[in-house]
Amino acid sequence: MQSGIHLFAADQETLSGYYQTAWIGKLHLGSLPTGFDYFNILPGQGHYFNPDFINNNNDTVRYKGYVSNLISDFFFDFIEKRDSSKPFFAVVGEKATHRSWLPDIEDLGAYDDINFPLPADFYDNYENRKAALDQDMTVDKTMVLEDDLKIGAKFGTDDQRRNSQFGRLDAEQQKAYNEYYGKLTEEFQDKKLSGKALVEWKFQRYLKDYYATAKSMDRNIGKILDYLDSTGLSENTVVIYASDQGFYLGEHGWFDKRFIYEQSLKTAFVARYPGKIKPGTEVKEFVANIDWAPTILDIAGIASPSDIQGRSFLPLLKNEKIPGWRKDAYYHYYEYPQPHHVSPHFGIRAQDFLLVRFYKGVESWELYDLKNDPGEHHNVYAEPKYQKNVADLKNRLKTLIQQYDNTEALKIFNTPVK
Repeated sequence: MQSGIHLFAADQETLSGYYQTAWIGKLHLGSLPTGFDYFNILPGQGHYFNPDFINNNNDTVRYKGYVSNLISDFFFDFIEKRDSSKPFFAVVGEKATHRSWLPDIEDLGAYDDINFPLPADFYDNYENRKAALDQDMTVDKTMVLEDDLKIGAKFGTDDQRRNSQFGRLDAEQQKAYNEYYGKLTEEFQDKKLSGKALVEWKFQRYLKDYYATAKSMDRNIGKILDYLDSTGLSENTVVIYASDQGFYLGEHGWFDKRFIYEQSLKTAFVARYPGKIKPGTEVKEFVANIDWAPTILDIAGIASPSDIQGRSFLPLLKNEKIPGWRKDAYYHYYEYPQPHHVSPHFGIRAQDFLLVRFYKGVESWELYDLKNDPGEHHNVYAEPKYQKNVADLKNRLKTLIQQYDNTEALKIFNTPVK
């Protein structure tokens, strides 16, 4: 297996020789981590129930239980057995809340009494936004009753199913799932829904399953934080919660991610650093995922390698200014036509504007005035009064493309829209 994640630093021995290191849970790079003292990772996306894990010995072992609980157990195993005279660095990679959502048994129906409000643009008509119209990720037409909402699904069986997650449940888990989703299936069939009533029912089930799946992750993060508090480790341990992207919870009528628009572009990043980060601090400046590694190395007192693209934003977390900090964020999405038929695109997110170039599926430019249109519904790229903004943003976008050596994007940038 080729390695895709490795520990790195200007002084490799400082990090691996002083810090005890671990990666636990989801990695999803088709590779094994190297340079870590301990790892126990899920193959690929992993399974919610009775998942396999690959350990340091390259052994694949199947464990009984729910994935969020097991990931926490493995973290505690690492932390209890480490050399307590040395500091540690651990990545806890949660599987939740990746689709298809399977809540823990104790969380089935946890949010069934809640009626979630529809987003204001749930019935978006995508006017003057060709790529948004051309996608295949709507709650209405794309969301599958069985795979996404488990209506009519069968669990714990060994037969070939479209969703392999459903085949991992043991007899006890299968019983609970068949009872809960079987009742939902009967209720759904009795309703004989169609039109908007069907779409909005799907939306409600989507959010109820989503939050029920998140509930176990929240509970387990709480267990880890409680452990750090009870052992005194929280006094000198930096805790970071982050994700790999945002997500659509019905905005624009969508589920999933992919587009550069705000709900999927904006990504969770929360940090606790006793004595350094004042509680309640909110960073207004743009940071990107390429900044995470240099920031963590900075916290550890280790210089970043010279070839790394990002910069440490630790001073921003401490309410300090960084000269020359980025005023724009760059984004490039590649996958096409599957999944979800989202046209590849790259763009620049500035403080008050979003400029995007779509290609392949749809050839177009889009511009959004975020001060006046925070929901990104009105493409003003062709409007005369915005042409100075277009020219300025294109220059800034080209600079970022060249900075990140994105040769494919540069070629497309220089090609007129057909």
